[in-house]
Amino acid sequence: MKYIAIIGYGVVGGGITAVIEANKEQIKRTVHDDVEVKYILDLRDFPDSPYADRVVHDIAPILSDSSVELVCETMGGSHPAYEFSVACMEAGKSVVTSNKEVVANFGDKLLECAKKNGVDYLFEASVGGGIPVIRSFNTALAGDNITAIRGIVNGTTNYILTKMKNEGRDFADVLREAQGLGYAERDPAADIDAIDAKRKIIILTALATGVLLNDADVYAGTLRTVTQDDIKAAAKLDAELKLLACANIKDGAIEAFACPMIVPHTNPISHISGVYNGISATSEVTGDIMYYGRGAGRLPTAGAVVADVCASLSGAAKREYVPTFERKEGLARPFDEIEFTYYIRANCPKVELCDKLEAVCDKVEVISENADVIEAVAGKMSYKTLADIFPDATAIRILD
Repeated sequence: MKYIAIIGYGVVGGGITAVIEANKEQIKRTVHDDVEVKYILDLRDFPDSPYADRVVHDIAPILSDSSVELVCETMGGSHPAYEFSVACMEAGKSVVTSNKEVVANFGDKLLECAKKNGVDYLFEASVGGGIPVIRSFNTALAGDNITAIRGIVNGTTNYILTKMKNEGRDFADVLREAQGLGYAERDPAADIDAIDAKRKIIILTALATGVLLNDADVYAGTLRTVTQDDIKAAAKLDAELKLLACANIKDGAIEAFACPMIVPHTNPISHISGVYNGISATSEVTGDIMYYGRGAGRLPTAGAVVADVCASLSGAAKREYVPTFERKEGLARPFDEIEFTYYIRANCPKVELCDKLEAVCDKVEVISENADVIEAVAGKMSYKTLADIFPDATAIRILD
């Protein structure tokens, strides 16, 4: 028998026990033994749960029980998730997590702690829910140089933008619906302000480069200001408006950001709708590759956690490439210096718009004009340059 513990018995934590129960025969074939949850650490009691007798309110029993080989950390947040993970690994227990915040903030230290103590620290479920993108970066692409990452990595915002486009509704209205359906939290800031997407691109960039960027080095652009005019602008360009997490790795620098972007229909990411996620990677050897699936939800995310459980308990994880992350200053290019092609909507005469843009851009194309508003595509230029000449214009970056 292989014993594990769960820290945090919320949506994902509860899904872990459901997945283990439903798939116990497959798990046994993979691990070559039965896997049983021995402890569940949570502040709450769960009297109606079949696991009620395994609930504890202190981590001490988990740390002191030598029969517990692995701990699933699904509590979220940085603290005490970081401290509990370190304590478990120092007690000789491997840790798997779905917690993108703690990985983005402390992944370097947690991987170092795992190596020092001869255990595993795995985090497949921290990006893309049930999509096996992290294991792919660590195995199939381990010998390749990844030069670009593009992803819809937040199902909540993709659901909102899909609904806005298909039903012609305003952002606030669709957000309320998403909250009612449980897709968005009561405080939706992490999703709609791209904080969640930023954490995920930090993790993916670290897997590609070995460098764990600081939070302050990665731009996050909010969805709160998106309007139907922006949705319609994308349609005029034969494109979709999406919240993208991106990284460009070139010339010894890293450009990483998460923000709304116009994605042409020639890019398969533009066709990903609803709560689904899609992540593409470009590498020197493999070229373009794409991962698609359910990026969130109780069972897909819990399934990714259980996949890590199986990899660790079977010994497979130790035969895979184990990443190391390190902090390096000065590699992240400031966001306002990154050059993009832009969709621009401004209240000014056409001649003024074109003259100012042509002075700083290599191309300017007016796509619509009337007495009040001029719409154009212009590039390439930095946001700093654009803001200097048209501080009041609406500007949306276009994915090249």
